[in-house]
Amino acid sequence: MLIKELLSFEKLNATQKNIFNKIINNERLSIEEGVELFNFELGSLGLLANYRNKQKNSDKVYFNKNIHIEPTNICIYSCKFCSYQRKINQEGSWEYSIDDILKKVTEYKNTDLTEIHIVGGVHPKRDLHYYGEMIRGIKNIIPNIHIKAFTAVELDFMIRKAGFSLSEGLLKLKEYGLDSIPGGGAEIFEPSIRKQVCDEKSTSEQWLEIHEAAHKAGLPSNATMLYGHIENRKHRIEHLDKLRQLQDKTNGFNTFIPLKFKQANNSLSYIGEVNTLEVLKVFAISRLYLDNFDHIKSYWPMLGKDVTQIALSFGVDDIDGTIDDTTKIYSMAGAQDQKPSMTTVELVQLINDSGKKAIQRDTLYNTIKEY
Repeated sequence: MLIKELLSFEKLNATQKNIFNKIINNERLSIEEGVELFNFELGSLGLLANYRNKQKNSDKVYFNKNIHIEPTNICIYSCKFCSYQRKINQEGSWEYSIDDILKKVTEYKNTDLTEIHIVGGVHPKRDLHYYGEMIRGIKNIIPNIHIKAFTAVELDFMIRKAGFSLSEGLLKLKEYGLDSIPGGGAEIFEPSIRKQVCDEKSTSEQWLEIHEAAHKAGLPSNATMLYGHIENRKHRIEHLDKLRQLQDKTNGFNTFIPLKFKQANNSLSYIGEVNTLEVLKVFAISRLYLDNFDHIKSYWPMLGKDVTQIALSFGVDDIDGTIDDTTKIYSMAGAQDQKPSMTTVELVQLINDSGKKAIQRDTLYNTIKEY
């Protein structure tokens, strides 16, 4: 078998050979085997992840035409890894009105934009109805736009503030026009680590419960993991395992997005950041462990274009979208791209130059155009 020869099968230990055979035979990996994957050579992981990715996606790499809207960075929480949040009247804070948001959306009224992604801080005075009216206003301007909005942490607060149960609140937001939800707020599920980095906000159990309820309400979602801070490799695999279990149950996740911790301007800056080798390992291992996820995304505004392009050889099949310089979450944390925006031509070239086939998609991975 060519892949066995390419990764020097004879150099693997007995455990690694068993893992190799399970991957080739499409058998599910255990948590312990997932942790062991971190001990594989990077090149071997890339070969295996690329093999699995080709089975699922051939040589296709997806992108969409999207913008991000961040209504406010005012937040009741003070997560230690966050460079974004501010308190009311604090320097650097913002809180755009609904009219401000709709004015911005109007700029895209006659374009081929397909998705608006809305996330922000957990504002103490804004509830489900406030954001519901914002969604309704956006849909009045661009009726066919897909709105992917609100992390589980935002949803938890705004639904409770409006006096709804979780299921009632999600259905109400769907009635307003919500189409799907992003994957933020998952951070790391391990309770002892979560207590140290984001103790105030929704628990890992609540995050999973909210996404399960969203799937049941007909709202698909994404999933994320924040890595490279004080967690260890086993914590990462245990996080992936919980996502895999929920996907088995609902099949409601569209994609998984590993998010590298960025050190600038936050309380964990002293930790530093993991290197590119570790980033690529996380992508590859995510692809191998999450056997029931079709897509793995590299969020290029966070990692930069060069690393994202390399990641396409490590199990990644999606690179997000055009963005159009509409997000500050990672630029404020020291991301390489301080003004994140790529044209369709640039995205297609980045993908094609890596030997892959560029596919413009909608939010649910239906093909709009092949390049």
